[in-house]
Amino acid sequence: MSEYLPGLAGVPATKSNISDIDGEKGILAYRGYPIEQLAAKSTFEETCMLLLDGRLPMREQLKSFDAKLRRSRRTQYHIRDLMKTFPPTGHPMEMLQTAVASLGMFYPGNECLTGGDACQDLDYIHNMTVKIISRMGTLVAMWEHIRNGYEPPEPRNDLNYAENFLWMFTGQEPDPMLARILDVCLILHAEHTINASTFAVLVNASTLASPNAVIAAAIGALSGPLHGGANQKVIEMLKEIGSPAQAEAHVDSKLKNKEVIWGMGHREYKTKDPRAKILEKMVDELIESRGGDLNPMFETARAVEKVCLDRLAKKGVYANVDFYSGILYTEMGIPADQFTAIFAIARSAGWLAHWREQLSDNRIFRPTQVYTGEPARDYVSLEKR
Repeated sequence: MSEYLPGLAGVPATKSNISDIDGEKGILAYRGYPIEQLAAKSTFEETCMLLLDGRLPMREQLKSFDAKLRRSRRTQYHIRDLMKTFPPTGHPMEMLQTAVASLGMFYPGNECLTGGDACQDLDYIHNMTVKIISRMGTLVAMWEHIRNGYEPPEPRNDLNYAENFLWMFTGQEPDPMLARILDVCLILHAEHTINASTFAVLVNASTLASPNAVIAAAIGALSGPLHGGANQKVIEMLKEIGSPAQAEAHVDSKLKNKEVIWGMGHREYKTKDPRAKILEKMVDELIESRGGDLNPMFETARAVEKVCLDRLAKKGVYANVDFYSGILYTEMGIPADQFTAIFAIARSAGWLAHWREQLSDNRIFRPTQVYTGEPARDYVSLEKR
């Protein structure tokens, strides 16, 4: 194939049985299970096992996996000391990329990847996967305290993943409803076929780079505003709009100037993102549980979506998962610049599932190019130029 397609749009880069999207119908499934069923009935821990192993676990299997996640939450004090040297103004995604990359130096064990053939040691792959997923949440929560000049709380083994993250992040007992909402957010963000960050996983995994380096590369890709950074942009946009009454003027101004309306549209979906539908419902449940006493941004967001529905639905542009996730994170007391780091926590499950799948039938990525430079020519010495 010699045709150049910008962004590799529509070009199959791999074969995978991890997840699937039907953008016309607005369907997302993990290993064949609709995302709506997983959000309603599963947990992040169970969804991780589904993505990694290809099947829903038995009770004892899930219990064992969960126990390993809980035991692996702590990090060596060297990691904390390293994070204290980072500038407090640094973005959480820059912190996370650096800290995850450094884990390989403090926790060596990449012997399986030193040969010429891809690693097939499932115990090694499983153990590295558990450690990375578990510590992603720890690192993000630790940074919130460290960058503000405080020692971070120790993780608690009596709490599930979402509960422990909220405990470590806020230092307070987690609200059960907010913990469940966060658990669902983690499920919804855990996997989404071959997006930019997952493609970064495939390319780096194909070189037999260490799993920490692979995930660090994916974090770098996710940090961009055209990928994971959009949920932070949504909150900034809603604050700029200020009130529901200003929504129409803001949207029309952006459309007139051909500017981005953050949280609207998705490369894959031609209808409303199924994940956005689930989160919108959770917003309604949260409003009901609190008697309508919620951040005014909720109403502003609703007004923005209503205007966009009128202006953009005919073009197949609808709200995506970023539109509502940031609003819910705000209600949990999480600063906007941490939203994408939480996205990375969740997506680490999908990334590592693809890392495992790539190693199972590995071939190093080496795409070609369409050369547009000068034809062959002779070198001219410096004196004659």
